[in-house]
Amino acid sequence: MKRSTLAVTSLAVAVAAGTGSIASPRRVPGWYTRLRKPAYQPPSVAFPIVWTALYADIATTSAVTVDKFRAAGQHDKARGYAAALTVNLLLNAGWSWLFFRFHKLGAAVLGAAALTVSSADLARRAAAADPRAGAALAPYPLWCAFATVLSTHIWRLNR
Repeated sequence: MKRSTLAVTSLAVAVAAGTGSIASPRRVPGWYTRLRKPAYQPPSVAFPIVWTALYADIATTSAVTVDKFRAAGQHDKARGYAAALTVNLLLNAGWSWLFFRFHKLGAAVLGAAALTVSSADLARRAAAADPRAGAALAPYPLWCAFATVLSTHIWRLNR
């Protein structure tokens, strides 16, 4: 993996993470604490740990994927992956705004579902470049699927 590619993917992921964190629960603690939540919701401390690991995984795996496609002369696939990553990161940051900032729980469910599909697509594209990259990215759509279920349950509890 080229350092320059890793720098680009890391910057993109950091911008998405930072943009999403602006809408984080620390900024709206009263509203979030009053929401009814299912018993299976992880403790608050788990979210920054999981997301930090996932963001590092996304940046690294994306750099490997883009470089593998480029090295194989598949520049169209590298551009396609980069475009899919951009959409994914917009969905990722957007979910926090829908849920935490705008309190649109139903829209956040749709956003989480779209993010899950987008994340699975990234893992599929990464696997096409290198099966190990696809496997490395697999936790991301799994976590997003869990987040979709959790978001749906919170929305249903608080309608």
